[in-house]
Amino acid sequence: MPVISQHLLARERLLKLRARAERERLAGARPHQVHYFHQVDDPYSALVAGILPQLIARYDIDVVPHVVGPPPDSAAPEREKLIAYSRKDARLLARHWNLVFDDLMGQPQDQSVEAATRLLVAAVQDGTFIEAAGEISTCLWSDPPSLFSMGRSGGPLRAVDPSAVSSHVAASNALRQQLGHYLGATFFYAGEWYWGIDRLHHLERRLQDLGAQRLGVQDLMFPPDADLSGPVSLASPLPIDFFFSFRSPYSAIVAPRVFELGRRTGAPVRLRFVLPMVMRGLPVPREKRTYISLDAAREAHARGTPFGRLNDPVGRPTERGLSLIPIAEQMGCAEAYVLSFMHGVRAEGIDAGSDRGLRRIVERAGLSWDAAHRALKEDAWRATAEANRKEMFDLGLWGVPSFRVGDTAVWGQDRLWAVQDALLRQDPG
Repeated sequence: MPVISQHLLARERLLKLRARAERERLAGARPHQVHYFHQVDDPYSALVAGILPQLIARYDIDVVPHVVGPPPDSAAPEREKLIAYSRKDARLLARHWNLVFDDLMGQPQDQSVEAATRLLVAAVQDGTFIEAAGEISTCLWSDPPSLFSMGRSGGPLRAVDPSAVSSHVAASNALRQQLGHYLGATFFYAGEWYWGIDRLHHLERRLQDLGAQRLGVQDLMFPPDADLSGPVSLASPLPIDFFFSFRSPYSAIVAPRVFELGRRTGAPVRLRFVLPMVMRGLPVPREKRTYISLDAAREAHARGTPFGRLNDPVGRPTERGLSLIPIAEQMGCAEAYVLSFMHGVRAEGIDAGSDRGLRRIVERAGLSWDAAHRALKEDAWRATAEANRKEMFDLGLWGVPSFRVGDTAVWGQDRLWAVQDALLRQDPG
């Protein structure tokens, strides 16, 4: 597995695939064609809809829109939490990037979603989706009644045969699955997926490398967040609750940054480990596993974090690894141990299920193997992991990595800027 994953996730392989796709595009004299998949009642899609005109103004691309339905149950096992958190997160992103998202504090009514779907499918048919999608999405989320008087020129809602709408959505869903994804607000360009405004910088950099930017474009619309460049003086920094699992690739690539943020601010990092989703009985379908692996590798490269030589710690390796966190905390080397484990199974291919592999992870973190070997027989960590899971669920979160600082709780390795902002904003001093 480590040898195979090192090949599949290698940056060199990705660049070769990109180069081959570009050669094929040039040979066929085709334009830069970007497929965009829009979920009508998805807040992230609403954010993307508003910036589509800006995107095509910056790049010489053809955007092919597709209106899709929500992800299947297998890809969204905690659907109600996902729906509620998406609205909260979209509000956070809108404030951060000065975008428009007026949350109704609830999902739009079915009648409004149906009206918006008809309008959007009509716009796809008419070739006006890029211009119309932002306004339609804004109306759906801020003033639904206005949808029923909206037309291409402000007139009545254009009649679209219901069967045509259903056929379009079904075909779009099938294409999305065929190409290897499950979410809305996603772009697909020449073999690669980009989700929402969080991953748009990867697509922009790729287009810029190909010379597809229009004259004068050099920056990025949504550049990745920058970490603190030096220490800051906080009188009494609040703690950072870091919810993570040893199987989560995103937990692995963000962990060094979390601990560094703690050092620069003086905020203690509290380890809130949980069992991986699959070990909690939640499904992770193939297209989701594939996308997460490829996306995590791309994110790790952008951050300069070693990643790709994997030895999946699912099952016994994770259980053995988690059982040693309490003793690592007692010995004052929990941070070093967590980083050693994550780096070992995600970048070095170490088998944490073997004594030889785990001993290597343990000893280089400064933890005694004899003490660790005795701690492997302890089972109290399971109750801690379950308590952490319940605490995370109570925050409206269910996946890792997640974070809490005071009254701020966010999910995702690309939300560390929100954690940083919360530390600076909520410092009691």
